[in-house]
Amino acid sequence: MEDGSLSRDARLILAAKTTRTLGYGLLSVALGSYLEETGVTPRVAGFILTAALLGSALLTLLLASRADRFGRKRTLELSTGLMVLSGLVFAVTPGPWGLLVAALTGTVSATSGEVGPFETVEQAMLPQLTTDRHRNRLFGWYHTLGAIAVAVGSLAAALPALVQSGLDASSLAGYRIVFVLYAVLAVMSLVFISRLSTGVEPISSSEARPARAFRLHKSRSIVRRLTALFAVDALGGGFVIQSFLVYWFSLRFDLTPAELGPLFFGVNVLKAVSYPLAVWLANRIGLINTMVFTHLPSNVLLIGIALAPSLRLAVVLLLARHLLAQMDVPARSSYVVAVVEPDERTAAAGITSVVRPLAQSVSPLIAGLALQWAGFGLPFFLAGGLKIIYDLSLYASFRELRAPEERSRPEP
Repeated sequence: MEDGSLSRDARLILAAKTTRTLGYGLLSVALGSYLEETGVTPRVAGFILTAALLGSALLTLLLASRADRFGRKRTLELSTGLMVLSGLVFAVTPGPWGLLVAALTGTVSATSGEVGPFETVEQAMLPQLTTDRHRNRLFGWYHTLGAIAVAVGSLAAALPALVQSGLDASSLAGYRIVFVLYAVLAVMSLVFISRLSTGVEPISSSEARPARAFRLHKSRSIVRRLTALFAVDALGGGFVIQSFLVYWFSLRFDLTPAELGPLFFGVNVLKAVSYPLAVWLANRIGLINTMVFTHLPSNVLLIGIALAPSLRLAVVLLLARHLLAQMDVPARSSYVVAVVEPDERTAAAGITSVVRPLAQSVSPLIAGLALQWAGFGLPFFLAGGLKIIYDLSLYASFRELRAPEERSRPEP
């Protein structure tokens, strides 16, 4: 809105996002601990995490590419229903095969970030619920609330251990409670989505036509180049997704779920703190500069984690890395929808989003093999190296292409 206040639809989207990502934070830590506790080998763990990412990519491709034609609200409702289903499958089908079946629904988050078409569709909705002047701020709130929810969810990963000690039950019973809670949070998110108005749908019938199969016209070259770069970034990030980091810290330093929950609560709190800082920085130095100048040093810190000789130093580097690593997220979301035509927003958001889980899906399997055969440090070197290449290439390719609100400002 013109005065910067949030519309009813914007508030409902933020509420749905917060509730949904609370479940993601819960599941991403619990999943990594569950894999380690049940004795799953690194190779099998990598295969399951790869299946989760690949399922997410396929679901995004299937639903988000048709969201403007099928209905954005209905697309979100269908995706959230699948999220409910995946939680229930987890709960009633224990063991690696149950995890694999649930992962194939495309709504299981191994990364603590969004999976499926949610973010793609919501990124297309948000710009038409505000103005260019307030777009960065709205995207900042969108990602900040999600990160806070993920942090709170990470703390709840200690629930299996609490259930086991309090009820003298098996740890499996505790994990089942986690999976049921994941489904309940999805139901709550579905309630918020069901109350959205028609104001979140494409603003005209012509807007729905180009995006219904991820079609582009004027912005094709921009989206193609961004997609290629985001694929490199995601390929690197896939080596160090949150569930894998939990699994790595469990193996490397023998940490328990009760210890890992607070650690990754801290990681995600720092993410939440970084998002408002990213919005403040983007409004002053621009979106591309914010993306690159914060992301690049975070990747040096990432490589340092592999070299840390002690748990204390590894934790310090992990926390420092996550204070910087996610500052590009609200900037990236805002930039993609800002530099394309309004009728291409769903297509641009969809194409650039679907490439991320597709590229990431390759990495956990390689990382699992690397852990089993090549040592603990290799995934971090691969991740950091690929992400540094992405940062430098992004700056070289897009530093001259500014968002509309930046074009009247001099180059910082």
